Amino acid sequence: MSNILIVDDEPNILLSLEFLFKKEGYRVFIARDGDEALGIIEDRMPALLILDIMMPKVDGYEVCRHVKSLYPEMKVIFLTAKSKQQDIQKGLNLGADLYLTKPFSTKDLVLKVKSLLN
Repeated sequence: MSNILIVDDEPNILLSLEFLFKKEGYRVFIARDGDEALGIIEDRMPALLILDIMMPKVDGYEVCRHVKSLYPEMKVIFLTAKSKQQDIQKGLNLGADLYLTKPFSTKDLVLKVKSLLN
């Protein structure tokens, strides 16, 4: 199974998604901010990131920009409360493969992750 990195500063979302994707058989890493995420990306090379935008230190846009410049094959899903069209367009312009807004369906998220990784 593929490695997934989940990056969010909300502990409840982080832990529930970690549980969900481990249950689906993925190897899951978690990060609480963009800076921590960049370190894990270099060490673990996940196949897919589930990435919040509004985080301390380094935001999700910057993490995506970094990832897509160095590892364009790495899949990125933004999962965020930012739902304005300009936010969505910015995320997609940075190379995100998918942009989902909170609240979200965990069942739908799992299906989309499976689709991107297959």
